[in-house]
Amino acid sequence: RPSILDADLTSKVGDKRVKVVSWYDNEWGYSARVVDLVGYIAERL
Repeated sequence: RPSILDADLTSKVGDKRVKVVSWYDNEWGYSARVVDLVGYIAERL
């Protein structure tokens, strides 16, 4: 898995936002997920 969710630090911020805290176990996993996230956001713009 690329990251570990920290449920104790994850919280709702306002009406439409969520603050998610996760720990990345390595730089490769982090980089791969950032690329996925950028692609996901770009498809929806």
